[in-house]
Amino acid sequence: MSSLTDLPAPSESPDRRRPSGVDRVLALIERAGNALPNPILLFTALFLLLAVVSTALAVGDVHVTVPGTTDTKPIAGLFTGEGVRWLTENLVTNFATFPPVAAVLLMIMAVGVAEKAGLLETVMRATLARAPRALLPYLVALVACQAHMISDVAAIVLPPLAAVVFKSAGRHPVAGLIGGFACVGAGYAAGFTIGSLDALYIGITQQAAAVLPAAKGLDLNLLINYFFTASSSLVLGLLGGFLISRVLEPRLGTYEPSADEPEEEQNLALTPVERRGLLYTALVVLAYAAAVLSLWLPEGAPLRGDGGALVPSPLLTGIVPVLFGAFLLAGLTYGFTVKALSGSEGVVTAMTGSVQNMAGYLVLMFVASQVIALFNWSNVGILLAVKAAAGLDAIGLTGFWALVAFVLLAACLNLFIVSGSALWSLVGPVFVPAFMLLGMSPALSQAAFRIGDSATGIITPMNPYVFLLLAMLRRYEPDARLGTLISRLAIFTVPFLVVWLAILGVFYGFDLPLGPGAHIGLK
Repeated sequence: MSSLTDLPAPSESPDRRRPSGVDRVLALIERAGNALPNPILLFTALFLLLAVVSTALAVGDVHVTVPGTTDTKPIAGLFTGEGVRWLTENLVTNFATFPPVAAVLLMIMAVGVAEKAGLLETVMRATLARAPRALLPYLVALVACQAHMISDVAAIVLPPLAAVVFKSAGRHPVAGLIGGFACVGAGYAAGFTIGSLDALYIGITQQAAAVLPAAKGLDLNLLINYFFTASSSLVLGLLGGFLISRVLEPRLGTYEPSADEPEEEQNLALTPVERRGLLYTALVVLAYAAAVLSLWLPEGAPLRGDGGALVPSPLLTGIVPVLFGAFLLAGLTYGFTVKALSGSEGVVTAMTGSVQNMAGYLVLMFVASQVIALFNWSNVGILLAVKAAAGLDAIGLTGFWALVAFVLLAACLNLFIVSGSALWSLVGPVFVPAFMLLGMSPALSQAAFRIGDSATGIITPMNPYVFLLLAMLRRYEPDARLGTLISRLAIFTVPFLVVWLAILGVFYGFDLPLGPGAHIGLK
């Protein structure tokens, strides 16, 4: 594999001396992104800024009234006696009770076992290996749009696998490589599967909504966007397949293997042991699902809600441990069947290894939890939400057009802040309550954010996986450059953004629930 920094020398590349418009835009994005501090430092600076602003507003005796109520709240300052007492008593609690942390770590532990056992890659191979040649781009795109279930691993595993499948089917491997990566990234927050990303989003959404009294009584659970993401993943999968087959692949021309390209390719066929492992895993997961449903669906079942309601219910509010059990059972069954896991020590190693990789995330969440807690305690969050809602109303951006503007803002910010947790922690505390004041549910704000957080991440040099993809691409095109790669990935960005917004528009226009019990408005 070529080095990530092994770019052609200036004397070997005439267009180096005359950079194209795409190159200039990419260079601007890269310089601007590099000028940003590490997200942890960014949130530390935001915390200090918020502390100063809250103190200044408190000294000025600023109050905020929540529209529709007579409740007037004073702004509290961190650099006051009251603020120092609050931070001293709550610094640890703010982090320990921050909803995303425990939920994400729980999901990561279970998914880590399934990944270590080889289950996730085997499922991908089983899905793609026997696909008909004409349907292959669509199947790759559909699988890629479910990939957030396995987190960032998908950006590493699926693209080279798709390239191998394309080549074995007589299609251009670069179309599979780039198309697979594009659909993983641009459709990252879609999917009818549930993963750690959903746990991350809902935890921040719950905290952001809590600043308003209207949040009381809202059922904010892991599945509040499920209907939206499930349907979106199917539409985006078909769109992605069309773009791979009809737009990207024809632009690549006829594939001619390079002289130094390795002849050995990955064997996609499943061994008898792997097939047996998938069969046993499917049976165990089906039995587990039947057991869970038997505790929820029958009259008087313990997982029903108040008055026997299916929605809301303890099953939905406790869906994280339910999914933890499903992933863990699946990983254990497959791992022990194919002997990829060696007893209890292997399971513990898989779990601890997956959590060790989350060290940076934990530090970020510690700082983000303090920022959001300060937003809530100081009432600056309510003040900003009220001002933002009033500003949108003043310029006529209400209803669906306000959501469109928010999606475009998130898409632009995503070019520079590629971490979904960092970006949602940054904009969620302002826009979730702001849209609530405009009559929109937190589920709708979160659904809109998913679009902006996904569509543009594949075309920014701030995404480290873009450079990994470039290294993979050079296996087939040794002289490939970043600008060429980004221009090919850009084929997917605008169509995904427009179509995904159209899907949101259908849900909004027909007042369709975004998930179980999750409405468009505050009901």
